[in-house]
Amino acid sequence: MLGLIGTYDKGGRVMLPRGVYGPQEDTLLLRDALERETVGTGTAVLDVGTGSGFLALAAARRGARVTAVDRTRRAVLATRLNAVLAGLSVEAVRGDLLAPAVGRRFHLILSNPPYVPAPDAGLPVRGPARAWDAGHDGRLLIDRLCDGAAGSLHPGGALLLVHSALCGVSDTLGMLERAGLPAEVTDRCSVPFGPVLDSRRQWLLDRGLIAPGDNNEELVIIRAERAA
Repeated sequence: MLGLIGTYDKGGRVMLPRGVYGPQEDTLLLRDALERETVGTGTAVLDVGTGSGFLALAAARRGARVTAVDRTRRAVLATRLNAVLAGLSVEAVRGDLLAPAVGRRFHLILSNPPYVPAPDAGLPVRGPARAWDAGHDGRLLIDRLCDGAAGSLHPGGALLLVHSALCGVSDTLGMLERAGLPAEVTDRCSVPFGPVLDSRRQWLLDRGLIAPGDNNEELVIIRAERAA
């Protein structure tokens, strides 16, 4: 089933099949960071975990050559559909994180990966939780992106990565630095807990990830750049 969701500024509008992650606060925070990047004709952009394709379309509107990757068929089909409806060219492929782009280099990598700490240690294999759950510490996919991004960037290229403060901002900065991608936090915003975090509040408290009375989640954008 398809439904029209959201009319966003910058001309963004997407059709969303059931079960595909739609643009939310983290998506829009990353879109704002993307707007500050130098993107134009000839810029090669990789959108990892594209979901509805919202960010891929935002880059394509500025003339970039965009490859969008997601591990679910529905997300890939949604991205292809939204590109057609917008009259934009986006290469949407199914695959695991950076794997579909092995051997290629990009000027900019965007990623809004699953990052929510979860009671289950592994990644969910089906259902909507595939869009947000990422193991006990929320880092099952973030760590792999930090390890692999440098090899997929042109010299001078950048990675824009969004995730929650619940899953270790300093850990991400350290991993990227060790991978040859000096990084910094460029954006922050605080959003109220949604249904997922509310439903596991006691588990988060028991693990020390939140404090009693916490009702907001901090989201951050980390920008990392490969030396020119």
